Amino acid sequence: MTRSSDLLTAEKLAKAVAEEGGRLYYVGGFVRDALMGRENKDIDVEAHGISYASLLSVLGTLGTPLVNGVNFGVFGLKGSRLDIALPRKEKLTGRGHRDFEVFVDPLIGPEEAAGRRDFTINAMLQDVLTGEILDFYGGRSDLKEGVIRHVRDASFPEDPLRVLRAAQFSARFEFRIADETVRLCSGMDLSALSRERVMEELKKAMLTAPAPSVFFEQLRNMDQLSYWFPEVQALIGVEQDPSFHPEGDVWTHTMLVLDEAAKLRPEAKEPLPFMMSALCHDFGKPYTTEFVNGKIHSYHHETEGLAHAAELIGRLTSEHHLKKYVLNMVELHMRPNLLIARKSGEKAYMRTFDLSCEPEDLLLLAKADFLGCGLGETDYSGHERVLEERLLQYRERMSLPYVTGNDLILAGVDPGTDFSAALAFAHKNRLAGVPKEESLKQTLGYIRSLRRKKRCP
Repeated sequence: MTRSSDLLTAEKLAKAVAEEGGRLYYVGGFVRDALMGRENKDIDVEAHGISYASLLSVLGTLGTPLVNGVNFGVFGLKGSRLDIALPRKEKLTGRGHRDFEVFVDPLIGPEEAAGRRDFTINAMLQDVLTGEILDFYGGRSDLKEGVIRHVRDASFPEDPLRVLRAAQFSARFEFRIADETVRLCSGMDLSALSRERVMEELKKAMLTAPAPSVFFEQLRNMDQLSYWFPEVQALIGVEQDPSFHPEGDVWTHTMLVLDEAAKLRPEAKEPLPFMMSALCHDFGKPYTTEFVNGKIHSYHHETEGLAHAAELIGRLTSEHHLKKYVLNMVELHMRPNLLIARKSGEKAYMRTFDLSCEPEDLLLLAKADFLGCGLGETDYSGHERVLEERLLQYRERMSLPYVTGNDLILAGVDPGTDFSAALAFAHKNRLAGVPKEESLKQTLGYIRSLRRKKRCP
């Protein structure tokens, strides 16, 4: 169902609710984004002045009702993306985002219902039938001024996820966070949050914010990096050689790289893993940086960083592919630009691309890393052209016929202890551009030489 048909369904529902003596309002992000001129495909409505049973009955006249939360008063309609809810109260019963007791209260009234929301810009309601906007907490003004401000001092700290939401809204909308909201966020405990909810907020910042660095800068400003992002916090104050990194410490460099990566995000084959790689690429520097003969070096930081990147990802998700991609990128992130600097030969390029799980994304990361070094107007286009030409060469070679295990078996080779070594030899030939027929001859000769060595130690 399209967004326009969902809006028509909302209007039909609003008329039916009004006939029962209630009112239906658009709420939350839908109202906020409409006022900002942004499209929001998630349409949330809230029904006031109508009981649970009556709303369920009304929904039945429009289609097949879906009860998404019996205790929470949340409904849907089959074939529609409308999120339909009754107003509710929440009572904190423990620690963390999930420890709430919820009470459905259709008579709570719009002002009190809006008061349970997190930020003023999310606390506006819009009458579905009249279009009237109810703004009890100054959301419109904060939207105009570009401010993220909490609604109520008393209830805001009950949900620690709001700290991360404040940071991601600031990054996505390029809004500042009100000083009083920063102060409240600074004193909140995030340790009881589920990693799924933390990852959800991080994804929004990484995939939609023009400058994802703002998400981390705001968490730093709130002193809220230490529990979920200690590896990022560890970058603060780690010095770099100013001749290569005039931008400052590793924190500053990483934030610049993250924002450069966001510009390249639409080109990445795997945007979220790509952005996470930009975040993690220098995690090894706090543990390898040293002064040698008066200069700052971080030898082998790309391999030292692997364990720390794995630690962060494991804290946030169990997604194996994401971890595998990021670790591969972290280990290889320096190679493309080093190949250029060292004027490396064809063989080194082919080997690097072959080691990469996503060579095109690796080149994007190398570009973001270079542009995040604060070198001013330094032109990267020459580097980019050479790397892209070499990558095209690699792709062309990979598309040509090559020696497989089946080819060796058909040639009379019995699978055994030499088989893996023979396939590795054939793969080197493939990278070198050796035609298949010639490579097969060489590989068979290689197998014979291995076996002769075994017979004559």
